[in-house]
Amino acid sequence: MSDITFQLLAVGLYFAAMIAIGIYAARKTKSHEDYMLAGRDLNPFTAALSAGASDMSGWLMMGLPGAIYAAGLIEAWIAIGLTIGAFLNWQFVAPRLRAYTEVSNNSITIPSFFENRLRDRTRLLRLVSGVVILVFFTFYVSSGMVAGGVFFESSFGAPYMWGMLLVSGVTLLYTLFGGFLGASLTDVVQGLMMFLALILIPVIAFFTVGGLAGVQEGIEASGAELTGLFPADMTGLVWLGVISSLAWGLGYVGQPHIIVRFMALKDVHSAKAGRNIGISWMIISLIGAVVCGFVGIAYVQQNGITLENPETVVLVMAQALMHPFVAGLILAAVLAAIMSTISSQLIVCSSALVEDLFQVFVKQQPSQKVLVILGRACVLLVALVAAVLALNPSDTILGLVGFAWAGFGAAFGPIVLLSLFWRKLTNWGALVGMIVGAATVFIWDAIEQANTLDGVVATGFEFFTLYEIVPGFFLNLLVAVVISLATHKHDADVDDEFTRTGSMVALGNAGKAHAGDGAHVSPGASADRDALP
Repeated sequence: MSDITFQLLAVGLYFAAMIAIGIYAARKTKSHEDYMLAGRDLNPFTAALSAGASDMSGWLMMGLPGAIYAAGLIEAWIAIGLTIGAFLNWQFVAPRLRAYTEVSNNSITIPSFFENRLRDRTRLLRLVSGVVILVFFTFYVSSGMVAGGVFFESSFGAPYMWGMLLVSGVTLLYTLFGGFLGASLTDVVQGLMMFLALILIPVIAFFTVGGLAGVQEGIEASGAELTGLFPADMTGLVWLGVISSLAWGLGYVGQPHIIVRFMALKDVHSAKAGRNIGISWMIISLIGAVVCGFVGIAYVQQNGITLENPETVVLVMAQALMHPFVAGLILAAVLAAIMSTISSQLIVCSSALVEDLFQVFVKQQPSQKVLVILGRACVLLVALVAAVLALNPSDTILGLVGFAWAGFGAAFGPIVLLSLFWRKLTNWGALVGMIVGAATVFIWDAIEQANTLDGVVATGFEFFTLYEIVPGFFLNLLVAVVISLATHKHDADVDDEFTRTGSMVALGNAGKAHAGDGAHVSPGASADRDALP
């Protein structure tokens, strides 16, 4: 068989495995809560790898190595910011969100949690949250589809459109039927594939180019103008770039497709194990991606390869260095990075449409069967809209991901934190803060784009190169606090939930979060919730 046949066989087996997992998950999905949150029964290993795989997407396997290849170590500040942000997210947000969403009327989506936690009887907070999710996730899902098209175009010389449609179609198939459980289980397989690929490729390439000396010689011979973590000429623009990269870490707490994994954990105590597994996976994978970028420069130079798109450096090395079938599995790992994120985001979009928009306007509660059907229909709808946007991509993968990441981080991040850790947050403070955060991201990005020509920002507008998540996040935080202080009224029920959540987290951190000691609440069982300390 030819090399490309081996590679296509490996990719085909991967696709078949993902669809099989989706079918298995579909048989386990009996209710709307199963479809959206897997019955709150994820173990720490599944939750950790699912969160990591959903988080990293094509950015880990293509975007980050490409950025390092093109600009140098200064791009690693993104990885540093993300690692810090992910650790803090698991450490502080995960256990409290797992507890609070269950205590607060068993909320199964972030918008429903906001509404229940803040007693928003206007329904506006839930509606606006749902719209924010749909808008930014449409960009996010589209970025994954773009990555799928670029993957097939670079790896097999296939037309971009056919690659994009194939990746989107397979992901849609197993997500449509498997729901949240299908997305989570496939994420585990995909996370392991990404992990192994980011160990094997840089190690093999490193020794192939002649070790550290070969990498240094290759980089020097390439004439690449790379920077270190701290470039010699640290101008104001460079500092803005470093701050912007670190600021990616701010976005973690506002990403619905990541924090929904915390809500689905089996219990509060599982958050600690999930943190250790997830952060270990993340650090090793990010180091592998950074090394791929540097070693890729030397490999491409030594072998006289012309690399038109830096984001394909991992694909090029995998195909050149390994047996075609193994290379095909590595290529499938790149697809895994892309597809894991798309599937998770489609589920969150579906939950926003069904749980947070549709059910707000219907007076009679639909049956569980009808809700599951609606959830699947909404997955299909969002996928179709995102695919239309991906037909003619106007930005890089990293650019699309960056905009969506900023949108969620600025709109939801401060509200999630304040909901979990501040008693006095009100529905009006959350609503206005969220709108201000989301609007700031759009306006800030528009100003930067309008004053940038061929990558050069006009004089006087340099400050707008700062990543839009920074002004969006802090303006949201400021507005939410000020308005909440002005509109806060004491509510005994809210205070009671806040206190019981703290007790539940304390028990979980002490390793006592079992059903027998009162730290676990059965979904929908208000009597059990009232029994909490």
